[in-house]
Amino acid sequence: MKIETKCLHAGYKPENGGPRVMPIVQSTTYVFDSTEHIGELFDMPTAHMYSRFSNPTVEVVEKKIAELEGGVAAMCTSSGQAASLLSILNLCHSGDSFIAASEIYGGTVNLFAYTLKKLGIECIFVNPEADEEEIMKAFKPNTKAVFGETLANPALTVLDIEKFARIAHANNVPLIIDNTFPTPILCRPIEHGADIVVHSTTKYMDGHALQVGGVIVDAGTFDWKCGKFPEFTEPDESYHGVVYADFAAPAAFITKARMQLMRDFGCYPAAHSAFLLNLGLETLHVRMKRYCENATKVAEFLSKSDKIEKVVYPGINADPVMYERAKKYLPDGCAGVVTFFIKGGKNAAVKFMDGLKLASNEVHVADIRTCVLHPASATHRQLTDEQLVAAGINPGLIRFSVGLENVEDIIADIDQSLKNL
Repeated sequence: MKIETKCLHAGYKPENGGPRVMPIVQSTTYVFDSTEHIGELFDMPTAHMYSRFSNPTVEVVEKKIAELEGGVAAMCTSSGQAASLLSILNLCHSGDSFIAASEIYGGTVNLFAYTLKKLGIECIFVNPEADEEEIMKAFKPNTKAVFGETLANPALTVLDIEKFARIAHANNVPLIIDNTFPTPILCRPIEHGADIVVHSTTKYMDGHALQVGGVIVDAGTFDWKCGKFPEFTEPDESYHGVVYADFAAPAAFITKARMQLMRDFGCYPAAHSAFLLNLGLETLHVRMKRYCENATKVAEFLSKSDKIEKVVYPGINADPVMYERAKKYLPDGCAGVVTFFIKGGKNAAVKFMDGLKLASNEVHVADIRTCVLHPASATHRQLTDEQLVAAGINPGLIRFSVGLENVEDIIADIDQSLKNL
């Protein structure tokens, strides 16, 4: 099936006389014919037994997203932050380190730089535009992963995924890519060498600001027997001696994450949340095309205004390097988020945002409705000035999430607010 068809049909096939629409299995528990059967599941979980870590409705969505990304398995989580957290905890423990591109979402920076530090896990931030030799120098003997975003939020820089894949694999560690903004409709990082893909499904996948969620996708390509990950090749005493690299290949990463981390943390979405997410996925291919079209027109309009200092959108040729990289990794469009620097700094940015009538001033992005945010005083508020600069943010930066309204209405709203500055 082509990806548009997968959005509608992957993951669920109705049985004869069964429901056309994926049903909601609203149950925490499942009944079995014998005590022996339940006991066997605690040795090798081959069926649903408790909805803290698996559910039939959520499983359908997991299968669909895995197919969309070209992976072998997926696991949904209760948020995008949970997906990022579990992707790292599945590889690192106290005393380990991992590398992350500096231009990533501010909440992820806080999670990596502060919260994981309290757990004894070091995040080493690198400039994604540094050459391969320079990034190689950041590795330590205890480094277990590399992390980056396809399209950085809100800097909108395009990561050179293949470069980072080469660097990660040369050091026998997996590459984790956050693909939230492009979604698999615009970019499939696994095709460029990524081993793990994470999403905040709260954003474009859901698309309607209905529920928070996340997902981890396992490419099934990394060699866990490379000698650097004994947790995958030695018996797991917390699960009756299971060896994940043998029992669960090629989906060893997701299986370990579910059997260890989801079992213990329980950050699993409810069945009804998965049902709503699936509705968003069914129209994802249609919506992403319109987001890209609208955002390109908005970016072009802003670039012509004398009140705008700089527009950042890889879909227009404002930055030749990012424009060329976008043509490689995002040939079908660069999603619907445009960032721009308004002249006059923070005060002008706030006045412009408060003057908008159609666009909502809110802590969200990638909705069907146009929304706007000032990252330096909101999502990235906790970052130091140095971290803000590293993330590509200054006080005058505005993150403008273009919705699916008629683009002429969106531009008219921007125009009337700019005229009041």
